[in-house]
Amino acid sequence: MARIPSAYTQRGKPLDAQEKERLILEYAPVIKYIAQRLAIRLPPHISVDDLINAGVIGLIDAIEKYDPSRDNTFKTYAEFRIRGAMLDELRNMDWVPRSVRQKESALNRAYEELERRLGRSAEDEEVAAFLGIDTEELYAWLNQLRGVALLSLDALGLHSHDGEPFNLLDILPGDEAQNPVQMLQKQRLREILARAIDELPYQERVVISLYYFEELTMKEIGKVLHITESRVSQIHTKAIFHLRSKLKLLRDA
Repeated sequence: MARIPSAYTQRGKPLDAQEKERLILEYAPVIKYIAQRLAIRLPPHISVDDLINAGVIGLIDAIEKYDPSRDNTFKTYAEFRIRGAMLDELRNMDWVPRSVRQKESALNRAYEELERRLGRSAEDEEVAAFLGIDTEELYAWLNQLRGVALLSLDALGLHSHDGEPFNLLDILPGDEAQNPVQMLQKQRLREILARAIDELPYQERVVISLYYFEELTMKEIGKVLHITESRVSQIHTKAIFHLRSKLKLLRDA
Protein backbone atom coordinates (compact mmCIF):
# COMPACT_ATOMS: atom_id res chain seq x y z
CA MET A 1 0.00 0.00 0.00
CA ALA A 2 1.05 3.57 -0.62
CA ARG A 3 3.56 5.25 1.63
CA ILE A 4 3.68 8.95 2.38
CA PRO A 5 6.83 10.26 0.67
CA SER A 6 9.67 11.63 2.74
CA ALA A 7 8.85 15.16 1.56
CA TYR A 8 5.78 14.93 3.78
CA THR A 9 7.50 13.77 6.91
CA GLN A 10 7.66 17.32 8.22
CA ARG A 11 4.27 18.06 9.77
CA GLY A 12 2.42 20.80 7.95
CA LYS A 13 4.28 20.47 4.64
CA PRO A 14 1.63 19.56 2.04
CA LEU A 15 2.05 17.15 -0.84
CA ASP A 16 2.01 18.55 -4.35
CA ALA A 17 -0.88 17.85 -6.72
CA GLN A 18 0.96 14.99 -8.45
CA GLU A 19 1.60 13.11 -5.21
CA LYS A 20 -2.01 13.60 -4.09
CA GLU A 21 -3.26 12.23 -7.40
CA ARG A 22 -0.94 9.21 -7.06
CA LEU A 23 -2.28 8.41 -3.60
CA ILE A 24 -5.88 8.84 -4.69
CA LEU A 25 -5.35 6.41 -7.58
CA GLU A 26 -3.54 3.92 -5.37
CA TYR A 27 -6.26 4.00 -2.70
CA ALA A 28 -9.17 3.93 -5.18
CA PRO A 29 -9.72 0.15 -4.65
CA VAL A 30 -9.79 0.68 -0.87
CA ILE A 31 -12.42 3.41 -1.24
CA LYS A 32 -14.54 1.21 -3.49
CA TYR A 33 -14.23 -1.76 -1.13
CA ILE A 34 -15.32 0.25 1.93
CA ALA A 35 -18.22 1.81 -0.02
CA GLN A 36 -19.47 -1.57 -1.19
CA ARG A 37 -19.30 -3.05 2.33
CA LEU A 38 -21.38 -0.17 3.67
CA ALA A 39 -23.83 -0.27 0.75
CA ILE A 40 -24.71 -3.92 1.41
CA ARG A 41 -26.45 -2.84 4.60
CA LEU A 42 -28.23 0.16 3.05
CA PRO A 43 -31.43 0.60 1.00
CA PRO A 44 -30.97 0.24 -2.79
CA HIS A 45 -31.66 3.93 -3.44
CA ILE A 46 -28.41 4.89 -1.69
CA SER A 47 -25.84 5.35 -4.45
CA VAL A 48 -22.49 3.61 -4.08
CA ASP A 49 -21.03 6.38 -6.26
CA ASP A 50 -22.06 8.97 -3.65
CA LEU A 51 -20.24 6.95 -0.99
CA ILE A 52 -17.17 6.65 -3.21
CA ASN A 53 -17.15 10.41 -3.83
CA ALA A 54 -17.34 11.00 -0.07
CA GLY A 55 -14.53 8.49 0.41
CA VAL A 56 -12.29 10.41 -1.98
CA ILE A 57 -12.88 13.53 0.11
CA GLY A 58 -12.01 11.53 3.22
CA LEU A 59 -8.78 10.33 1.61
CA ILE A 60 -7.80 13.88 0.63
CA ASP A 61 -8.50 14.93 4.21
CA ALA A 62 -6.28 12.08 5.43
CA ILE A 63 -3.47 13.11 3.06
CA GLU A 64 -3.59 16.69 4.32
CA LYS A 65 -3.85 15.87 8.04
CA TYR A 66 -1.73 12.74 8.46
CA ASP A 67 0.94 13.12 11.13
CA PRO A 68 3.78 10.66 10.48
CA SER A 69 5.16 11.29 13.96
CA ARG A 70 2.36 9.08 15.35
CA ASP A 71 2.69 5.31 15.41
CA ASN A 72 -0.42 4.85 13.25
CA THR A 73 0.31 3.90 9.65
CA PHE A 74 -1.06 6.04 6.86
CA LYS A 75 -3.19 3.07 5.74
CA THR A 76 -4.90 2.87 9.14
CA TYR A 77 -5.45 6.63 9.23
CA ALA A 78 -6.69 6.82 5.63
CA GLU A 79 -9.19 3.97 6.05
CA PHE A 80 -10.58 5.62 9.18
CA ARG A 81 -10.99 8.97 7.40
CA ILE A 82 -12.51 7.34 4.31
CA ARG A 83 -15.11 5.42 6.29
CA GLY A 84 -15.82 8.45 8.49
CA ALA A 85 -16.45 10.64 5.44
CA MET A 86 -18.89 8.07 4.06
CA LEU A 87 -20.77 7.88 7.37
CA ASP A 88 -20.92 11.69 7.47
CA GLU A 89 -22.39 11.65 3.96
CA LEU A 90 -25.04 9.15 5.04
CA ARG A 91 -25.95 11.29 8.05
CA ASN A 92 -26.23 14.37 5.85
CA MET A 93 -28.57 12.53 3.47
CA ASP A 94 -31.05 11.99 6.34
CA TRP A 95 -32.35 8.97 4.40
CA VAL A 96 -33.84 7.14 7.36
CA PRO A 97 -37.66 7.40 7.74
CA ARG A 98 -38.91 8.92 11.00
CA SER A 99 -40.62 5.65 11.98
CA VAL A 100 -37.32 3.76 11.71
CA ARG A 101 -35.51 6.40 13.77
CA GLN A 102 -38.17 6.04 16.43
CA LYS A 103 -37.60 2.28 16.55
CA GLU A 104 -33.86 2.86 16.84
CA SER A 105 -34.39 5.20 19.79
CA ALA A 106 -36.77 2.75 21.43
CA LEU A 107 -34.26 -0.09 21.09
CA ASN A 108 -31.45 2.06 22.44
CA ARG A 109 -33.56 2.84 25.53
CA ALA A 110 -34.60 -0.80 25.94
CA TYR A 111 -31.08 -2.23 25.81
CA GLU A 112 -29.65 0.49 28.04
CA GLU A 113 -32.39 0.22 30.69
CA LEU A 114 -32.45 -3.57 30.74
CA GLU A 115 -28.69 -3.96 30.91
CA ARG A 116 -28.43 -1.38 33.69
CA ARG A 117 -31.11 -3.24 35.60
CA LEU A 118 -29.91 -6.80 34.87
CA GLY A 119 -26.16 -6.25 34.93
CA ARG A 120 -25.77 -8.43 31.81
CA SER A 121 -26.67 -8.53 28.12
CA ALA A 122 -30.43 -8.42 27.60
CA GLU A 123 -31.94 -11.41 25.83
CA ASP A 124 -34.31 -11.14 22.86
CA GLU A 125 -37.39 -12.11 24.87
CA GLU A 126 -36.58 -9.50 27.53
CA VAL A 127 -36.13 -6.74 24.97
CA ALA A 128 -39.36 -7.68 23.20
CA ALA A 129 -41.29 -7.72 26.51
CA PHE A 130 -39.85 -4.32 27.46
CA LEU A 131 -41.07 -2.89 24.14
CA GLY A 132 -44.46 -4.63 24.35
CA ILE A 133 -43.92 -6.64 21.16
CA ASP A 134 -43.24 -10.31 20.39
CA THR A 135 -39.87 -11.66 19.30
CA GLU A 136 -40.90 -11.95 15.65
CA GLU A 137 -41.66 -8.23 15.57
CA LEU A 138 -38.36 -7.54 17.33
CA TYR A 139 -36.53 -9.42 14.57
CA ALA A 140 -38.45 -7.40 11.99
CA TRP A 141 -37.28 -4.20 13.70
CA LEU A 142 -33.69 -5.43 13.66
CA ASN A 143 -33.96 -6.15 9.93
CA GLN A 144 -35.26 -2.64 9.30
CA LEU A 145 -32.41 -1.16 11.32
CA ARG A 146 -29.54 -3.12 9.78
CA GLY A 147 -28.23 -0.09 7.88
CA VAL A 148 -29.04 2.44 10.58
CA ALA A 149 -27.25 0.89 13.53
CA LEU A 150 -23.80 2.07 12.52
CA LEU A 151 -21.77 2.10 15.69
CA SER A 152 -19.74 5.28 15.95
CA LEU A 153 -16.61 4.58 17.93
CA ASP A 154 -15.41 8.13 17.33
CA ALA A 155 -17.94 9.66 19.74
CA LEU A 156 -17.92 7.85 23.07
CA GLY A 157 -18.23 10.95 25.20
CA LEU A 158 -14.67 11.11 26.56
CA HIS A 159 -12.77 14.36 26.12
CA SER A 160 -9.19 15.48 26.31
CA HIS A 161 -7.88 17.99 28.82
CA ASP A 162 -8.68 20.84 26.41
CA GLY A 163 -12.28 19.73 25.87
CA GLU A 164 -11.78 18.08 22.48
CA PRO A 165 -13.52 14.71 21.99
CA PHE A 166 -11.41 11.62 21.37
CA ASN A 167 -11.93 9.75 18.12
CA LEU A 168 -11.08 6.18 17.19
CA LEU A 169 -7.52 7.06 16.15
CA ASP A 170 -6.89 8.61 19.54
CA ILE A 171 -7.22 5.23 21.24
CA LEU A 172 -4.69 3.58 18.96
CA PRO A 173 -1.04 3.61 20.04
CA GLY A 174 0.35 7.06 19.54
CA ASP A 175 3.02 9.47 20.62
CA GLU A 176 3.93 8.59 24.19
CA ALA A 177 5.07 12.17 24.82
CA GLN A 178 1.48 13.30 25.33
CA ASN A 179 -0.10 15.04 28.26
CA PRO A 180 -0.40 12.51 31.14
CA VAL A 181 -4.13 13.26 31.48
CA GLN A 182 -4.66 12.47 27.80
CA MET A 183 -2.75 9.24 28.14
CA LEU A 184 -4.87 8.13 31.11
CA GLN A 185 -8.09 8.96 29.27
CA LYS A 186 -6.93 7.05 26.20
CA GLN A 187 -6.03 4.04 28.31
CA ARG A 188 -9.46 4.13 29.96
CA LEU A 189 -11.16 4.33 26.57
CA ARG A 190 -9.20 1.31 25.30
CA GLU A 191 -10.21 -0.64 28.41
CA ILE A 192 -13.87 0.34 27.98
CA LEU A 193 -13.89 -0.87 24.36
CA ALA A 194 -12.16 -4.15 25.18
CA ARG A 195 -14.46 -4.90 28.10
CA ALA A 196 -17.61 -4.01 26.13
CA ILE A 197 -16.65 -6.41 23.34
CA ASP A 198 -15.67 -9.16 25.81
CA GLU A 199 -19.10 -8.91 27.49
CA LEU A 200 -21.05 -9.49 24.26
CA PRO A 201 -22.89 -12.80 23.89
CA TYR A 202 -20.75 -15.43 22.14
CA GLN A 203 -22.40 -15.29 18.70
CA GLU A 204 -22.27 -11.51 18.66
CA ARG A 205 -18.56 -11.50 19.55
CA VAL A 206 -17.90 -13.92 16.72
CA VAL A 207 -19.86 -11.84 14.19
CA ILE A 208 -18.14 -8.60 15.25
CA SER A 209 -14.74 -10.30 15.02
CA LEU A 210 -15.35 -11.88 11.62
CA TYR A 211 -16.97 -8.78 10.12
CA TYR A 212 -14.68 -6.02 11.39
CA PHE A 213 -11.36 -7.80 11.99
CA GLU A 214 -11.40 -10.67 9.47
CA GLU A 215 -13.43 -8.55 7.00
CA LEU A 216 -15.76 -11.35 5.99
CA THR A 217 -19.08 -10.49 4.36
CA MET A 218 -22.40 -11.30 6.03
CA LYS A 219 -22.86 -14.14 3.54
CA GLU A 220 -19.42 -15.59 4.35
CA ILE A 221 -20.08 -15.33 8.09
CA GLY A 222 -23.35 -17.20 7.58
CA LYS A 223 -21.47 -20.08 5.98
CA VAL A 224 -18.99 -20.18 8.87
CA LEU A 225 -21.77 -20.21 11.50
CA HIS A 226 -24.18 -22.34 9.41
CA ILE A 227 -26.95 -19.74 9.60
CA THR A 228 -28.67 -17.53 7.04
CA GLU A 229 -27.27 -14.17 5.91
CA SER A 230 -30.42 -12.53 7.31
CA ARG A 231 -29.76 -14.08 10.72
CA VAL A 232 -26.15 -12.83 10.64
CA SER A 233 -27.46 -9.33 9.93
CA GLN A 234 -29.84 -9.56 12.92
CA ILE A 235 -27.00 -10.71 15.20
CA HIS A 236 -24.78 -7.88 13.95
CA THR A 237 -27.47 -5.28 14.60
CA LYS A 238 -28.10 -6.67 18.10
CA ALA A 239 -24.36 -6.54 18.77
CA ILE A 240 -24.32 -2.86 17.84
CA PHE A 241 -27.15 -2.08 20.28
CA HIS A 242 -25.48 -4.14 22.99
CA LEU A 243 -22.19 -2.32 22.41
CA ARG A 244 -23.85 1.08 22.49
CA SER A 245 -25.49 0.38 25.84
CA LYS A 246 -22.42 -1.28 27.34
CA LEU A 247 -20.11 1.54 26.25
CA LYS A 248 -22.44 4.11 27.78
CA LEU A 249 -22.78 2.20 31.04
CA LEU A 250 -19.04 1.52 31.30
CA ARG A 251 -18.18 5.11 30.38
CA ASP A 252 -20.50 6.49 33.06
CA ALA A 253 -19.36 3.99 35.73
